[in-house]
Amino acid sequence: MEPTVTVLPDHDGLRVLQCSGEFDADTEGGLDAACDEAIAAAGVERLALDVRGITFADSSFLNLLLRVHGACDLVLLGPLPPQLDRLLEMTGANLLFAIDDGPAERAAG
Repeated sequence: MEPTVTVLPDHDGLRVLQCSGEFDADTEGGLDAACDEAIAAAGVERLALDVRGITFADSSFLNLLLRVHGACDLVLLGPLPPQLDRLLEMTGANLLFAIDDGPAERAAG
């Protein structure tokens, strides 16, 4: 499944990117660009990635998450899909990320 990234309207300093599909080194360019734009945007204080629709993510996706986490205040909106949850758990990266299973608006708090 081709990946899609939808940028939702900013709300109180929060930008939400809805992600769906399969993300790997060959397909994550759109997400990478959207994250870079959010990090550079004036008025964006927090970035939330809605990852509920991701069906596959590999180590390059994890590297993207780690890079973005180091550059801004990042939260993952879940619940995490089983494959992504397993990737984060196996690598210990699950301890690095804030994960919010509630509505996107709550991530702004």
